[in-house]
Amino acid sequence: MDYILTGLQPESVFKNFEELTRIPRESGNEAGVADYLVAFANRLGLEVIKEPSNNIIIKKQATKGYENGPTVILQGHTDMVCVKLDDLNFDFLKEPIPLVVEDDFVKTKGTTLGADNGIAVAMAMSILESSTIEHPNLIALFTVAEETGMDGVVSLVPEHVKGDILINMDSEEEGTLLASCAGGVNNIVEYPIVVKEAVYSKAFKIVIQGLNGGHSGIEINKNRANAIKLLGRLMANLEAEIPFEVVTLSGGEKMNAIAKRAEVTIQVDSTNATKLNEVVKATEKLFINEFMATDGGIQIVLSEAQVSAKVLTDQAKKDIIHIIRLTPFGVQTMSGGIEGLVESSSNLGVLTHEADCIRFTNAVRSSVKSLKKEINERFAIISEMTGSKNYLVSDYPEWQYKLESPIRELMKTVYGDLYGKELKVDAIHAGLECGFLKEKVGDIDMISLGPNLFDVHTPYEKLSISSTERTFNFVCEVLKRLK
Repeated sequence: MDYILTGLQPESVFKNFEELTRIPRESGNEAGVADYLVAFANRLGLEVIKEPSNNIIIKKQATKGYENGPTVILQGHTDMVCVKLDDLNFDFLKEPIPLVVEDDFVKTKGTTLGADNGIAVAMAMSILESSTIEHPNLIALFTVAEETGMDGVVSLVPEHVKGDILINMDSEEEGTLLASCAGGVNNIVEYPIVVKEAVYSKAFKIVIQGLNGGHSGIEINKNRANAIKLLGRLMANLEAEIPFEVVTLSGGEKMNAIAKRAEVTIQVDSTNATKLNEVVKATEKLFINEFMATDGGIQIVLSEAQVSAKVLTDQAKKDIIHIIRLTPFGVQTMSGGIEGLVESSSNLGVLTHEADCIRFTNAVRSSVKSLKKEINERFAIISEMTGSKNYLVSDYPEWQYKLESPIRELMKTVYGDLYGKELKVDAIHAGLECGFLKEKVGDIDMISLGPNLFDVHTPYEKLSISSTERTFNFVCEVLKRLK
């Protein structure tokens, strides 16, 4: 197979990245990429550890003269979020990511790119295989399942990773160092299904689509619409105008992505079909007006569907509408200490209609532990009011800012020397593995960085080529100065 990224610089980084895009690596399916990295390390004669979770640890001894320097951990995650355009026929389990080079960007043909966080893995691989980059003792740590709850770093065996400095490469803005991140948890609400015999004989499917979606942490402050939340409002509008029954409903794809599609199948009396269409069109117009600046492509598509003998009870329908509408979504609090930083947020990422329940999966984030708890308590109240089950999974800690950080100061100096610009130090409203890594490897000096990435967790994800080159050169120069 020919390489699409041939000629891009740094050549080794983009070659490694393209190899990764040919390996299926959706969260939970990292065995293939784990085996690939083990073979990569063996080929180089480097020490490699493969943990039962498929975390991979590769160790490389210091170059001559750097033996007494600090041990540096280069860290990224191998899994990716797999999202595609609704009408694209593509199988993430079998097909390579369809890469496209356009101007300064590596993009795709309608799928996520996986540069979050494949580019970190590719950069670390290039450093490991280089015979010219000077560096102290290195440990490359590649974790799994970061996108679905950080299960890889949770299962990490601390004895396998001992270092003095950790450079996490899972950030998305060149020129900005992250020194703190939000903690988070997946909050699950499960409404028990109660059905009855259907009364109405005309069935319709209603699909809300055309939304931009996005990363539920990084882009939660962009006022993008959430298709599941819109679905709740649409159902409420219908309830106010005509009697209807709910057959099934669903929405979203990933817990940590803003839902860009949702649908419901309903049944009505045939005499209300015209009114149904009117309400749908009016609601579509309302949504387009509200989100014209952020989601101008919103569509509500109405089509006939197969009639079902069983539907949700009227009370179940009412409860589900209430759950969707009351569920916290978007920015909840802004930081008082860092201008423009989202402090707390919540995202209703996935709605599924299971055999025994309607499940609502929410991503709750906050850099303040007590505020995360407060948001979770709201879900508990909603669940109590509607007779639902409520529980938490994949709780991960925040990474608190350190006043003193030698690696942070060194990086600021190096960046200024290389590019004549001041390196910004910031915090991020998203979960990084640094919080868990602090618990696993100790309170060592940590920083997070990365090249410019845009629209991650969406089919429009793209990676800046020039930024990747600058970021890679920057990391290499930092390692060189850690003599």
